[in-house]
Amino acid sequence: MALHILMERVALFMPGIALDGYILIQALNRRQQLKKHYTGNMVECPICGGKQSEFAPFPNAKGQANILCLTCGSHKRHRLMWLYLREHTSIWDKNRPIRLLHFAPKSFAFHAFSKANHIDYYPVDLFPRLYRHKGKTKIRKADITQLQFEDNFFDAIICYHILEHVPDDRKGMAELHRVMKKGTGWGIFQVPIQHGLEKTFEDFSITKPGEREKAFGQWDHVRWYGSDYPDRLRSVGFEVNSDQYVKEFSKKDKERYGLPGQEILYVCRKPE
Repeated sequence: MALHILMERVALFMPGIALDGYILIQALNRRQQLKKHYTGNMVECPICGGKQSEFAPFPNAKGQANILCLTCGSHKRHRLMWLYLREHTSIWDKNRPIRLLHFAPKSFAFHAFSKANHIDYYPVDLFPRLYRHKGKTKIRKADITQLQFEDNFFDAIICYHILEHVPDDRKGMAELHRVMKKGTGWGIFQVPIQHGLEKTFEDFSITKPGEREKAFGQWDHVRWYGSDYPDRLRSVGFEVNSDQYVKEFSKKDKERYGLPGQEILYVCRKPE
């Protein structure tokens, strides 16, 4: 794929990523064209309230449709997480201040969290210069395997689809455990799971992008997680609740909100 086409797709489907101005304009124009094509109100994004005839497909989703909200850029897993945060946590309770660590923040989440006065928000990424989010909060540089924060510092941590990129993922998990508050702290740590795979598959002799995509589903992934993923989290001290939250929704609501058919939320806590 030509580089300029790839960059246009990045801007189109990952709003907030810093790109050349011309490419960004081209991508935004394309997004507006798609919004016209998907005009309707059959589906509704629970994050931004945007309505479409259906959610748009994602280019690299192997033909899967009903994924992308063209208003905020959310995917299925983002919408499920947002509903969980709203219904099963106190993160939006203005009377309960919270210190939140958030890896690789999507634009819709960045703006919502940074505007909330009761949230002491720490958005981080290994490459913060890639982001063009505009707001009062600065995205800090952070390596998940060597975090610069104090022990027992965060009330909540959101780490979505990060660990599959990290060669020493247990070191990253140990750091998440270290900086989470004892007893009251919690986190949601999602990774791609290969259903039917009992043991996580990793082979560090596979280094070429094409070979990694074939082996792990994406060129920059270093493993496929299996059903032993919660055990890897427990090995560093976490208590893990494998929450099948998506099953609380009817088929009608899953279709309405564009939720995944199956997705386990891994909600972790650090015991006293």
